[in-house]
Amino acid sequence: MAGSTSQFLQTIRGRVAPETKGELREMMTRWQRDLAPGATGWLGSTAGVTDDGTFFAAVRFDTEEHARANSSRPEQHQWWMETAKLFEGEVTFHDCPGAEVWRGGGSDDAGFVQVIEARVSDVDELRRLDRQWDELTRTSGFRDDVIGGINGVHDGDRTIMVVYFTSEEAARKGERAEPPAELAALREQEMALMSDVTYTDLKEPWLDSPR
Repeated sequence: MAGSTSQFLQTIRGRVAPETKGELREMMTRWQRDLAPGATGWLGSTAGVTDDGTFFAAVRFDTEEHARANSSRPEQHQWWMETAKLFEGEVTFHDCPGAEVWRGGGSDDAGFVQVIEARVSDVDELRRLDRQWDELTRTSGFRDDVIGGINGVHDGDRTIMVVYFTSEEAARKGERAEPPAELAALREQEMALMSDVTYTDLKEPWLDSPR
């Protein structure tokens, strides 16, 4: 994206029972209160639980080194050991060095966050097309419901796009809108590069950043 910067992105995904959702939110609040002040380079976290009980979190650091340093802190280990008990089954982590931040990036002003994951046949080409799409939407005013986002890659060919919207209502309206021809062509090219696409909707996102 024009003027994009890079960050280190780590994502976390797991299943939670309805009765533990509140406890999990409390643990995230506890991290923000007690551990965030000592987390050098932490830029923000986005998390939430979907309607079907899927927990997803995207944690942003300025560098991979700072993210690793945070993970090695004893207090971080202790916090995670307690938090992990709230999940049902396996919790998966993905690390995305050099994730591209575009437009407003991760925003605490978002009312809705959508996560798009896919296998990609050409990562560099997808990123080039994404930059074009962002530039054209900026100049055309199309999809002004999009605040910004961060796009990461892991395992060589897996992409994770975390997109921040003003609201779910605005996002759904934007999805239905007919794009200009040039943007429609770009989107077709992007989708041709992607397979195994999944969407995770955080309708009530938990948004935290340094205070």
